[in-house]
Amino acid sequence: MAGEKQGWLERRLHAAALRRWSQAAAAAETTDLAELRQQRARARRLKNHIDRLIHVSESRLALPLIGNQSFPRPADADWAWRPELWCGPLPVAGVSSVQSKSMLGHEATLFHDCAHSELTLRQIRNMREADLAAFGLRMDVFQFTGSYLSLAIDLPEEAARGLKRKHLIRIDTIVEMEKPLEIFARLNIKHGPNTEQIVRELPLHEEDITVEFDLAYTKLNEKRVEKMWLDLIFEGPQMNQVILRDLTFSRRKRAEL
Repeated sequence: MAGEKQGWLERRLHAAALRRWSQAAAAAETTDLAELRQQRARARRLKNHIDRLIHVSESRLALPLIGNQSFPRPADADWAWRPELWCGPLPVAGVSSVQSKSMLGHEATLFHDCAHSELTLRQIRNMREADLAAFGLRMDVFQFTGSYLSLAIDLPEEAARGLKRKHLIRIDTIVEMEKPLEIFARLNIKHGPNTEQIVRELPLHEEDITVEFDLAYTKLNEKRVEKMWLDLIFEGPQMNQVILRDLTFSRRKRAEL
């Protein structure tokens, strides 16, 4: 009740202030010069705050919404997800001279075998009109002396719950890079003592990249599925900057024949 009363009072005060300034503007041609000078000083102070509010609000409201889990997905998907790195601000936004097994957030881990790391990872705010994800991931690679570089994304328990060989796992991503390279996506499914792996190359010539993993061609033990994770494997990454603007997952059942 107190909140409603305060809201009503605030609306009344705002309406009264708006009416007062409207009347002052309408009478400005005939207002006494001494009073007009005082009104101008007050109006300028007020205008500075209003201009700042408009500037900040237009900038923030134009950005993708933080925490957004909205993205195109198959109509028959029984699970869909965007990892935290692309949803909201992380406690630590970046890492330099990244060592192998370093994590950014709770779900992303970088692996490599460089003796001396010249890699950086940083979460960046997406600002393009076309972006649905609030954040992206930028990876800068300078000299690279290792034989492999991969980014592992741990999928939540919901992704593996009820998983069947009739399922298709789909990933959608948007990738920007300074110069061409190859990126492979490897889906890993741990079931009991075994791990199924399916590898697909990302079609980087497309702006919106989609890859599907068909579990029908695996030896998945449906009763022992424990967890899933995705490895993004970068081939020839040296002297390059790669930005993953978005990364989303979805799961659906294959149509029955």
